[in-house]
Amino acid sequence: MEILEKLKILADSAKYDASCSSSGSNRKNTKNGIGNANNSGICHTWGADGRCISLLKILFTNSCMYDCKYCINRSSNTVPRATFTPREVADLTINFYKRNYIEGLFLSSAVIKSPDYTMEKLLQTVNILRNEYNFNGYIHCKTIPGCSPELIDKLGLLVDRLSINIELPSNNSLKLLAPQKEKNGILKPMEYVSKNIMQNSQIKSKHKKLFVPAGQTTQLIIGATPETDLKILKLSEGLYTKLKLKRVYYSAYISINNDKNLPTLKAPPLLRENRLYQADWLLRFYGFTSDQLLDVSHPNFNTLLDPKCDWAIRHLDKFPVEINKADYYTLLRVPGIGVISAKRIILARRNFSLKFENLKKLGVVLKRAQYFITCQGKYYDKIYKFTPNFIERNLLYDERKTLIEQKFEQLSIFDNLLPAKEDKVKCLTGNL
Repeated sequence: MEILEKLKILADSAKYDASCSSSGSNRKNTKNGIGNANNSGICHTWGADGRCISLLKILFTNSCMYDCKYCINRSSNTVPRATFTPREVADLTINFYKRNYIEGLFLSSAVIKSPDYTMEKLLQTVNILRNEYNFNGYIHCKTIPGCSPELIDKLGLLVDRLSINIELPSNNSLKLLAPQKEKNGILKPMEYVSKNIMQNSQIKSKHKKLFVPAGQTTQLIIGATPETDLKILKLSEGLYTKLKLKRVYYSAYISINNDKNLPTLKAPPLLRENRLYQADWLLRFYGFTSDQLLDVSHPNFNTLLDPKCDWAIRHLDKFPVEINKADYYTLLRVPGIGVISAKRIILARRNFSLKFENLKKLGVVLKRAQYFITCQGKYYDKIYKFTPNFIERNLLYDERKTLIEQKFEQLSIFDNLLPAKEDKVKCLTGNL
């Protein structure tokens, strides 16, 4: 099979994997080497669905020994199959890099023959890039569940980021849709990588070898199984706190296989995916916990309001917040005030007392924040009621008005329940 035909098949097979990110590494160039990956991350662009598209993103092979019911590459599917050699992947990466097509490599794989055999092929590929071609650019590689720790050790010293996809949010779902996989086969390598990353970070030496400097990530599939948003968010929270994961990625389930255990969806649950990304930001940067955002009586996110607005409306006893007195973490709870604008407010009010007209200049989204704050003890001019119904109705009206003014389809958020452009921007920037 020609190399370009392989590339077409294996690049297309990799599109369902969302857990690729290109920042956080501090690997530097070496003498006579090419490329580098630094703290500011790789220059990248974003596709219409919000995914990074700057890396050469391919599978090593899509010939899989497993028959996971949700996966396009399941062994029982009749799809075109292809397998690269380590040299082919390395040559493709270098040639694409020299043509300025890409800045780095995201290499995943289906499991061929055995987890260890597959990991050895990935290791050979990365070894050629690092030690033969002296490529110092960004490399994100998948750890194959069930592989030996020795292979993880070797690969972790060569790549910038590792990831193992949990994919299904519970053990019951794993047994139902991927019975050949085991929970421990996924979690133990994740724990091993996490432990090694922490041990490596404690070594104080300029000449130490970096072990997965950009951290570890995973991916969860949303909508293929009946878990609630609360269940999924609790899992993510545990991964962040216990394993110190860099990111958890969420991928809306795409109905590509026919199976009695799979739901039949007309369209992927993109809005739900978007809400989970927004909540993920609240967990990592805003001081929220999963139990604060959702509970047993409220296990799924509001389809019309982002998680922060929804939380604020359900907790009006904590509002209004006086903008000139509230501490940093209290400001972060206000819809329309993000991490950057909260810091600006803290700095600005040292010099003068803030008014509503000052807040827009500081980056506050006043159309949301106005319902939850006071300035110098006064409400915003248009606020004459402080009730959940009044605030929710006006927030939805403001969202609708913005969509119409920007000539976006109003139906995309209210009727078809798809994330609007503003939702995607908030999801990417984290300013909720």
